[in-house]
Amino acid sequence: MSRPRGRPAQGAGVNRESILAAALELLEEGGGKGLSMRALAARLGVTPMSLYHHVQDHAALLRALSDRIYGEVMDGQEEGVAPLEVIRGLLCRYHDAVGRHPQLTLAIFSEPAAFAGVSRQITDHLTAQLAAITSEPVLWRDILIDHAHGSGLALASARGRPGEAPMLSERYRQALDRLLARLAP
Repeated sequence: MSRPRGRPAQGAGVNRESILAAALELLEEGGGKGLSMRALAARLGVTPMSLYHHVQDHAALLRALSDRIYGEVMDGQEEGVAPLEVIRGLLCRYHDAVGRHPQLTLAIFSEPAAFAGVSRQITDHLTAQLAAITSEPVLWRDILIDHAHGSGLALASARGRPGEAPMLSERYRQALDRLLARLAP
């Protein structure tokens, strides 16, 4: 068992997992504006410098959060599955993750250095799958990702209104199927 690192301001050290959990809470509570290294340190009861033992900077913190949240998007990729099915599965999982954590998506938009790790892997994998079925993989990637972002952010705003989130999720899947039908070889 490793001892948590970080100089405690009030008796408790921190580890990477507690930092990421608190960062996600701050991000979601503050509408994307509440996450800073100083606010995170205050939430955890440590000095701000102690966070830098675990994350290099704000962009690295966002990358780590992205890897944690979007990591599940890359799960479920199977060998031998048709590219359109891989694309559909990938985009549906990504859409759902954006809907659950919209502030993370918006924070990554505002800090380009945070776009790396799993976020980059998702984009690269989607591009490669599209290249197998269209001569315009980058154009279609951008269309499909923008559609997932827009619908995922709308899904997040519908949470708390009974019945609306499932309806929006179903509409997203219907629209995605229509878009993908245009790509069918």
